[in-house]
Amino acid sequence: MALSSLSASVVSRSSSGPTGCLAGLLEAGDVQVEMLEKARELFQLCDKEEKGFITKVDMQRLQSELPLTPEQLEAVFDSLEQDNNGYLTPVEFSMGLGKFIGIELYQGSGSTDHSRHEETFESGWSDDLDQTDDEEEKRFFLNLVRELWTRLRKERPDLLASFEEFLFHVSSYIREVHYEKESMEQALKRKETDHDREVRCLYEEMEQQIKAEKERLLCQVNPPYMCSVGWLLLFFVCLFPLSQLEHQIQSLNSEQLETRLQNERLQLLNENLLEQLERSKWELEVAKGHLERLQKEAQCEEEQKDRYGWIALSNIGVCPAPKENLVTTLLVSLTFLWSREMNKKLRDDRDAFEAKKLVSLRKKILIPSHRPFICCCYCHHSGVLHFHGGH
Repeated sequence: MALSSLSASVVSRSSSGPTGCLAGLLEAGDVQVEMLEKARELFQLCDKEEKGFITKVDMQRLQSELPLTPEQLEAVFDSLEQDNNGYLTPVEFSMGLGKFIGIELYQGSGSTDHSRHEETFESGWSDDLDQTDDEEEKRFFLNLVRELWTRLRKERPDLLASFEEFLFHVSSYIREVHYEKESMEQALKRKETDHDREVRCLYEEMEQQIKAEKERLLCQVNPPYMCSVGWLLLFFVCLFPLSQLEHQIQSLNSEQLETRLQNERLQLLNENLLEQLERSKWELEVAKGHLERLQKEAQCEEEQKDRYGWIALSNIGVCPAPKENLVTTLLVSLTFLWSREMNKKLRDDRDAFEAKKLVSLRKKILIPSHRPFICCCYCHHSGVLHFHGGH
């Protein structure tokens, strides 16, 4: 019962024996192939570690995936095991499952065929088998068809004609496909041969053209007596302009670097000179304001003294003074003359002092001697600063 449940979970067509598995004798070959695939899937499900064999422990691990108890899984293992060695190989597993369902998955009595099918099973049913495996597979299917034909002749003679017709159509289709395959292979081989021949011809033609062009260039560049040094001359002709260009590039880079450094120095010097110019302009404005203020004060003082002198003279000429006032008037006149001389002397001293001050101011704001340059849009320096108005 446990084995029936396991087979029902793996093979969807199995019901209660070989009749349920083989719904029709015409589908017997497909059923065998399907059963072989199902057996492989179930064996891989049990052999998760890919050891190549399964034990009772591996079978009991299927409890979480199949609706069976551990005892039932152990009973299935015991029913499939034939050699009583404690493990199941892929062939033993598939043969035991096929016997229970009622299908002979491996035909043939020889040990060679049995070992060949075992190797095919254990290799994972790979699609890229070698030529020997293909022959064995053909022999296996041939035996399968022969067995189906024998069983139909014994059990269902009425279906034998249909089966033979089906085999005839299948064989014809296989022959046609094989013929088309061979035709396509031959066509591809012919195309490949033609393509190789065309490529070879083109390659040889290209080699001839390259050789002819090389000889022509050598004859143009080198005289006949310089054929031995033709390549050296060609290299020299090609490399000499390159070396000249390299030297020119290096010199241009050096000049560019020197020009950039000189521009930076000139920019810094220009900034310093502009700062000195602004400071000199400010000092000049201060000196001019101070000079104008002194001139105004001197002019006011001179006008006041002149006014006092005219008042004194008018008093002398208009109002005749008595004899006692003559001395006083004379003293006033002498005092006026003395004050006027003193004022004149003071003005001379002041002018001399202002001249000395301007000379010292000029020395402070003089620009150091260097090459002439233009510092702004309205002033040109050449070592001496010129003032407007003569000051």
